[in-house]
Amino acid sequence: MSTQTRLLVVMDPIQGIKPAKDSTLAMLLAAQRRGFEILYAEQKDLWLRDGTAFGRLSHLRVRDDAQNWFECDPAQPTRLGDCDVILMRKDPPFDTEYVYTTYILERARDQGALVVNDPRGLRDMNEKVYTAWFPECCAPTLITRDMADMAEFLREHTKAVCKPLHGMGGRSIFVLQQDDKNRNVIFETLTDYGSRYAIVQRYLPEITTAGDCRIILVDGEPVPFALKRMPSADDNRGNLAAGARAESRPLNERDRWLCGRIGPKLRAAGMLFVGLDVIGDYVTEINVTSPTGIRELDKKHDLDIGGLLLQAIDRTLESA
Repeated sequence: MSTQTRLLVVMDPIQGIKPAKDSTLAMLLAAQRRGFEILYAEQKDLWLRDGTAFGRLSHLRVRDDAQNWFECDPAQPTRLGDCDVILMRKDPPFDTEYVYTTYILERARDQGALVVNDPRGLRDMNEKVYTAWFPECCAPTLITRDMADMAEFLREHTKAVCKPLHGMGGRSIFVLQQDDKNRNVIFETLTDYGSRYAIVQRYLPEITTAGDCRIILVDGEPVPFALKRMPSADDNRGNLAAGARAESRPLNERDRWLCGRIGPKLRAAGMLFVGLDVIGDYVTEINVTSPTGIRELDKKHDLDIGGLLLQAIDRTLESA
C-alpha cells in the first residue's frame, strides 16, 4: 500500500484502553508498520452536514508501550469520505447513539471510504440476535419479552443462561436453575417487566471444562487458534473482563464446520473482522462491533492477526 493510505479509527477514548490487551491498538500498530497514515476520532467527533459525513480527526501515532502508547495532534475537521479506511471499533452498548453513528459511517462509505466492519452489517447483526440466522450452529435459544415464555424455557431445559441483547463483557449475565427463587426477578429485570427483549439459552456445561472460546474470523476465514476463556472458580462467566483466565487451543473439526457455515455470509456482508463465541459444539454469540482477542493469541502463538486484517483491507481496496 502507498504511504498515503489514510486510516481513521473510531473508538472509545484511547487514553483509557489497556494497551497490553487492546485489540484495536494491535490493529493500529499493524497499520503503522505498513506505512498507513492513522487518524483518530471518538463517536462524539462525527457529524453529517447536508448529507456529507465529517469528523474532527487527529493524527495519531502509536507505540507498543504500556506506559506511553499514543500521541495525538490537534483535531481538524475532515470529510470522512476522504479517508481510505475507517475502522469502527467503538465498544457496545449497541444503543440508539451507536445506530446513529452507523448512519454517518454509511454516508462516509458511500462517499469513498471502506468502513470496517460495514455499517449496515453493524446495524443488522446484533451480536446475540444474529445467531438466529444459524440455528443449526446454536444451542436452543429463546429471544422474547414474555416472562412466562422465559419461565417455560427454563422448565424445559432445567438450566439456562439469561442476558440482555445490548451488553458486552459479561455484564448482566445470569445462570439460572429451574428451582431458583430469583428467576422471576431476573426475568423482570432483564425485560424491564416485559417491555424489552432479552435472550435465554440452554446452559452449556462445557464452559466449565472447555471454556468460552473466541474464534476470530478475518474476511470470513478463521485464525487457526481459539482464545479459550476459562471462568474463575467463583463465577459462571467466560469473559476476560469478568475475571476469566486466558488460554488457547487449536481449532477442531467442529469449529471449522461452524466457521464454514457462518464465515462466507459474513464475508459477503463486508464484515472483515468478527469474533465467534463457541461453548462446546455451539456458537453463542457473533461479535461484529469490536471483537477482541488479538493480543492474547498473538502473544501465545507468535501471530500477527492485525497484519492479517490489514492484508484483507489491502485486498478489498485493490478490488474496489
